[in-house]
Amino acid sequence: MTRSSALPDAAKIDEYDVIVVGAGPAGLTAATYLGRFRRKVLILDGGRPRADWIPESHNTPGFPGGVGGRRLLADMGRQASLYGAERRAGRAVRLSRQAERFEVMLETAGGDPGAPARVFARFVLLATGVVDRLPDLDGVEAAIRAAKVRMCPICDAYEAIDQAIAVLGEGDLGAREAAFLTTYSQRVTLLHLGDPATLTDRQALDDHGVEVLPITLGDLAVGREAVKVGRGGAAQRSFDCLYLALGCEMQSRLALACGAAHDADGNLLVSAHQETSIAGLYAAGDVVRGLNQIAVASAEAAIAATDIHRRLRALTQ
Repeated sequence: MTRSSALPDAAKIDEYDVIVVGAGPAGLTAATYLGRFRRKVLILDGGRPRADWIPESHNTPGFPGGVGGRRLLADMGRQASLYGAERRAGRAVRLSRQAERFEVMLETAGGDPGAPARVFARFVLLATGVVDRLPDLDGVEAAIRAAKVRMCPICDAYEAIDQAIAVLGEGDLGAREAAFLTTYSQRVTLLHLGDPATLTDRQALDDHGVEVLPITLGDLAVGREAVKVGRGGAAQRSFDCLYLALGCEMQSRLALACGAAHDADGNLLVSAHQETSIAGLYAAGDVVRGLNQIAVASAEAAIAATDIHRRLRALTQ
């Protein structure tokens, strides 16, 4: 059954075909697809998504000249709205299944005081992503905006070809990222935090020509113009850019609280159609896998939205 053009009655105002939790590339893509399928869709916007940090992406399909994260998100939001998706500021704090529908509890501090504290839908799509761990450094957010501090070598290491690249990390995560970056430059330095013993394969770093420089955060200064390391009385060193290899915080708590299957890192396990182990609960984007890419998030969202539409049709036939 397609969405009626008539306004819903008051008793049904908080009932949706699908609730999309998250307003990043995955959530907005799913909302556009579902809107074009003529489904009643609610996007829950819990705050600034990871893509908002992107100064300019040059690997997003369709933008050969590059596109900034804020512009991309704004355009994707307008597209979803064009096809009828409703968007509400609010953080989903609890998800539960009741008979044939899901209930999502909202926290809307600072939002519309008249908005309901809970909403319902037959299907839910989680597009909650991840949150990068940032170092406690003055000016780090401004440096990210200026592309001096970066978070995704798959996204933008091409723009750092032959530069002096620093990687800030602890243990083997930082080591893996530093080794990866030698594809683009032979001047890669791992700024290592913590116990050197956590680097389990120093030989691999040596083989890639990666210098290891033990530091504390107090040795490091970042800004819109420069990345500098000064250790005691030693001469200060400068780098063209700094990659953060400090990991991410998974945002899968809603699904995990419901008992959804996941891997050791908290990534949700999904079917070929992006459905989690909980019937009717789908997930797409960074919350599903470690390859945190806009193209991947959008593709998974399209797969999930199409399967949800297929199942909604089956319910009314």
